[in-house]
Amino acid sequence: MRATLEQLLDAMPRLTPSAILDILFVAILIYQAILLIRGRRAAHILSGIAVVLMIYVISVVAGLTVLRTILEALAPYTAFALIVMFQSEIRRLLARIGERKWFGLGSRLENLVVTDEILLAASHLAAQRIGALIVVERDIGLRTFIESGVPVDARVTRDLLLAVFQPGGALHDGAVIVQGGRLAAAACFLPLTMNPELSRKLGTRHRAAIGVTEEADCLAIVVSEERGTISIATTGELEMDVPLERLAQRLGRGHAAARSAPSSPETREVSRT
Repeated sequence: MRATLEQLLDAMPRLTPSAILDILFVAILIYQAILLIRGRRAAHILSGIAVVLMIYVISVVAGLTVLRTILEALAPYTAFALIVMFQSEIRRLLARIGERKWFGLGSRLENLVVTDEILLAASHLAAQRIGALIVVERDIGLRTFIESGVPVDARVTRDLLLAVFQPGGALHDGAVIVQGGRLAAAACFLPLTMNPELSRKLGTRHRAAIGVTEEADCLAIVVSEERGTISIATTGELEMDVPLERLAQRLGRGHAAARSAPSSPETREVSRT
């Protein structure tokens, strides 16, 4: 028995440094590919391909000669079909690898710039009493809501946010979603909270902000066009009439710090699911 185990161990490939690097790079590529297709139509395409492979295995095991012959005849064209179907996902994968901020320095600087642009836009919108709803994605993806709006995929700037929420504009209604430091989409539809304990004075924007934070760990910023105030929603809770310093704290320190920071009971409307 011991000799058999030794033979098996000898037959196993050695874990060399080059093999470790090989496994690491393949794991990174697979992880990035999963991030790209998660929540997209490409996931359904992959499910369809898996079903076809299962049908082929069944045809081989059951001896279905005609079906197996047809599938084998189509197999050589599968690679070209996959390239055509996944061309946008492949471009996104290469772009994501090229834009990766190594050691976190570039990412932190970019987050600071995005935070400043959101603060400038929120300040101007509140001063002019222009209604707005800005959702900042955290760990849980918001692709379902992004696909409900108009794709933008642009750098977040004060002027762009002001143009989107300009009264009478085509994208004024709905929310904008900031994903990965970029404005992913505008005029997005968000779910309204159904919490009966909320004040009836809250409008659609505030209820949508609470509703989306009940489903994801995002941060929603609401500018009231009636009062010219700023509110923040996270984890199904709404903090109303916050100053810009408070908004900067919530954006700059991230979701975890935002939850631990104290808030005034006079300016907090609580909504728990």
